[in-house]
Amino acid sequence: MGVLGVLLSVWGNPENSGICISCFMENSAGALGLHGNARLQYLRPELPGFVLGAAFSSLIAGEFKPRSGNSPALRFFSGIFLIVGCAIFVGCPIKMLLRLCAGDLTAAIAAAGLVSGVWIGLQLLARGVDLGSQQKTNPMSGFLVPLLFALLLLFVLVPPAFVIASTEGSSSRHAPVLISLASGLFIGVIAQRSRFCITGSLRDILLMGRRAPQLSGFAAFALSATIASLATGGMRVSLYGQPGAHLEHFWSFLGMLLVGWISVMIGGCPFRQLVKAGEGDTDAGMAVLGMFLGGALVQSWGIAATAAGVPIYGKVAALAGIAFSLLVSLFLRNRLAD
Repeated sequence: MGVLGVLLSVWGNPENSGICISCFMENSAGALGLHGNARLQYLRPELPGFVLGAAFSSLIAGEFKPRSGNSPALRFFSGIFLIVGCAIFVGCPIKMLLRLCAGDLTAAIAAAGLVSGVWIGLQLLARGVDLGSQQKTNPMSGFLVPLLFALLLLFVLVPPAFVIASTEGSSSRHAPVLISLASGLFIGVIAQRSRFCITGSLRDILLMGRRAPQLSGFAAFALSATIASLATGGMRVSLYGQPGAHLEHFWSFLGMLLVGWISVMIGGCPFRQLVKAGEGDTDAGMAVLGMFLGGALVQSWGIAATAAGVPIYGKVAALAGIAFSLLVSLFLRNRLAD
């Protein structure tokens, strides 16, 4: 994944954005006409690749298990605020790590925010915050999100007239369709088999230190991405002039704190939600649908940050996301934990 995250940029994706779930959501939402930013409209083949790769892998391994839990509306809104937090930083946790491995020092500040958010989430889990346990559900429910992404794959391969593609801006830069799709499918398979998750890795490291089962995978991603960045000439160690980055560090910290906090509450980062949805998890499916709407809203409402900085609506949305997370934590706290 670390190598492909770098190579996808070499093959055409925007620099340091070989893999970025929030960017892909914003691009794909625009391609379907859900926002009007003409520079961010392209149906990214990697997204259906991630979900369908995870679905195929789980079906073959006998791990496709349709399941659901409580609080679907909260998970839907959690998905929206996941994208809000990512849009404030300009990237998801995977892109944050890719940027850091390419020498983008602004990502180090965001990484501190992500770790802080994961730590806050862990403290609240220990105090009884719980969105509810899961149980088996109607098998058809587990197939709905994979079928939705299969439809998006059809739109990628045979674009209907209503699908929009940018002719300028970052969305006009992309790897060849079949390479993007193949990479997405491969990553979906290995992520499903390995249970890889950025925030899940951080959670395990904070809880167990060197004994964390995901530590080796996290380290392998970072090391391979760093080596690939060096080998392809993408390494540029600096706080300034980084592609797609801004210098409002406090808000980058806060945006990733929000992402880390919510990810712990709902059981995985944005990428992990896609993989779990591919395995038949309808809770993750609700978060994914929220992420898709979030990709539209951050552009339509002027929330997303740019290289110029974080707009006022983005700052308000980040604070609203933190307030939402706090309220969820207060009202869903299991009093028996006392």
